[in-house]
Amino acid sequence: MPLSDESPDTADNVLPVGSMVPLSGPSAADGREFRNGVILAAEELNQAGGLLGKMINPVFVDTGRQTADEVVRAARTLIEKHRVHAIINGYNIGPQNSEYEPIADAGILYIHHNTLLQHHDTVMSNPERYFGCFMGDPAEYWYGQGFIKFLSWLRDSHQWRPRNNRIAVVSGAKPYSIVIANAMVSAAAQFGWNIVYGPKVVKSMQTDWNAILDEIRGHDPAVLANTQFYAGDLAHFHLQFMQAPLPVLLYLQYGALHRTFLDLVGDKGKGAIVGTVIGLPRDEMGEEFAKRYFDRFGPDSTPEVGCQPYTSLHHYAYAVAMAGGSGGPGAFSINRRVAANLQKTIYRSVSGTIRYHPQWQAAIPYPDVVHDSSLGIPHLFYQLRKADQRHALIAPEPYADTRFELPEWIER
Repeated sequence: MPLSDESPDTADNVLPVGSMVPLSGPSAADGREFRNGVILAAEELNQAGGLLGKMINPVFVDTGRQTADEVVRAARTLIEKHRVHAIINGYNIGPQNSEYEPIADAGILYIHHNTLLQHHDTVMSNPERYFGCFMGDPAEYWYGQGFIKFLSWLRDSHQWRPRNNRIAVVSGAKPYSIVIANAMVSAAAQFGWNIVYGPKVVKSMQTDWNAILDEIRGHDPAVLANTQFYAGDLAHFHLQFMQAPLPVLLYLQYGALHRTFLDLVGDKGKGAIVGTVIGLPRDEMGEEFAKRYFDRFGPDSTPEVGCQPYTSLHHYAYAVAMAGGSGGPGAFSINRRVAANLQKTIYRSVSGTIRYHPQWQAAIPYPDVVHDSSLGIPHLFYQLRKADQRHALIAPEPYADTRFELPEWIER
């Protein structure tokens, strides 16, 4: 059956799956990719015969600026109007888990990629109530700690020789960005680094970064990290950085992976480091997925983003098949079986290995928590190349496909 944004109440041959996606507002670029990922997964599953005789019908609701009101309203619409069996989407930064309440009341499954440590706290506060709430990627905390470990690995493997041990940190105003920045601070000294600036918290939609860059210049750091995640904000930052670049290793948060960032900065992005705790490795599975994604959504799409809900919908399908079915709002018994299967099934996805922690119900990261790449999802570090080239995947092993290159602004 055709996929659309409208879905009737559950029919005998239909399994409705909801998705709360920011199709407008500052995260619209990611929202489009999240929608693409769900559509591609549903099409693949339906072409293979559906799920236990039912065709998966995705239903999308726009979450706009991702405020608590918008996201809770989206959840209620999906539950009360469309009677979805599950809600599967990328991130919504802003509701701070308030959408968990109508979802828990309904007893349906919820797999998101909000990347929030608060997810751990909420689920562990009442595991019975939040049995169906899963986070398909690790918490943002691991970004910060993992970045410090990555820096230290570059240094200790002699791929990069920092001229000093000083780090400057700029943070976005969202809790996501602040937690990452604070995690960098907390881990730095253990690995021989010194935070000399920040975390400096800046508002969202920041367009003028010159004063902040001047402040940083006075501290002479060897590393500069910006944990803001909006692609537009990061593009403004990077373009102004390149007007008078500091001789630093430059780290930009997840948003710089997006095609919209490269469209704004062009070749000037070459040399920057970007990390993601869920992305697309360059192995056989990842490459095949990227080809299918580009074929379906065009060369300007971003499979590194769309792979997130794509992975989770496929994982959910496995869990439903093993449970023998799923149910809409109120079907607590069968949906508890689905949730139990999600927890116990280690799923090798296009993003790496999805293995849910039994208490957090969040994906476990490699190498930040586990040191076996088959038991955790890889925290990937890319180095940007020219605008018409693919990002270089430089860590971690065994996923890396090339080595770090010293940026031209450091070599000058």
